[in-house]
Amino acid sequence: MSLVTGAAARHTENGHAKDSRTKGRRTKATRPAWQEKPKALTTAGKVLVMVLITAAVVAPFWVVLATSLSTARQVTADGGYSLWPREFSLHAFHQILTGSTAGRALVVSLLLVVVGTAVSLAATVLLAYALARPGVIGGGWVLKMTLVAFLFPPGIIPAYLVVDNLGLIDDYSSLVLPVVIDVFNLVVLRGFFQGLPGELFEAARLDGAGEFTVLWRIVLPLSRSVIAVVGFFYGVTYWNDFFRALFYLNDPGRWPLSTLLRLLVTQGVTADANGTTASALKDTSRTTLMATIVVAVVPVLVVYPFVQRFFTKGVLTGAVKS
Repeated sequence: MSLVTGAAARHTENGHAKDSRTKGRRTKATRPAWQEKPKALTTAGKVLVMVLITAAVVAPFWVVLATSLSTARQVTADGGYSLWPREFSLHAFHQILTGSTAGRALVVSLLLVVVGTAVSLAATVLLAYALARPGVIGGGWVLKMTLVAFLFPPGIIPAYLVVDNLGLIDDYSSLVLPVVIDVFNLVVLRGFFQGLPGELFEAARLDGAGEFTVLWRIVLPLSRSVIAVVGFFYGVTYWNDFFRALFYLNDPGRWPLSTLLRLLVTQGVTADANGTTASALKDTSRTTLMATIVVAVVPVLVVYPFVQRFFTKGVLTGAVKS
């Protein structure tokens, strides 16, 4: 009896061992290459490549920041750029933010972002909601005309002639009205509105709510994520737009910061503290130029982390449903 039991146990152990070896060979043979544990040399190579890419991205920003925080004497001694602010100074930022032309340009840019984003967001939401509702008279034609304007944008000269005939030259409205609605943002918002449950609209109408009440009380609270992302897109567009001010504003003293920064970078000059025309531009230190770049970049970097969590939920949902 004991011999039979021992033989059965050895048979079972041999069977399990054989099954384990077979399973191990099958697992090793069928495992994809990307699921195998990487070798130490491969891991070290990946880390080295990631470090080099990160350094290539971060290094220019660090040089700009370090140069803006250094004195002009140190920057001149270091050959035009500084890798570490040995002589720490905020003089360049103080010069920009206290009454200079760059300071006025910064105020213009901030007002342009606030007013332009509010106007564009309101116009885009209203048009997207109208185009998303079924049965709107002429909605199909308006959508087709909008898409045609998106696919075949007007050239620079026709746009300038329209702005000139409307009397908007040397007026800040010329920086907002020609681009008040972006078609991409319109399509994203329209797709998001179309994805809302129709029962909500029917219930609201049974309670006697009108279209504006439905939009304000139901649609907008449910669309905070996509509206936040679209508003961020508009804000960045107005903040970085230098082209229209270059065409439509003849007085450099009224330029926004992006247009002034373009002049500083391409021509290496800056505006005098009391100058309001192009003749007031003069050579300046590299620290002021770098400080202007920092002032132009920091607001976007500060706002972006607060809007990033809405990107997946807002833009992707609206874009896929469009």
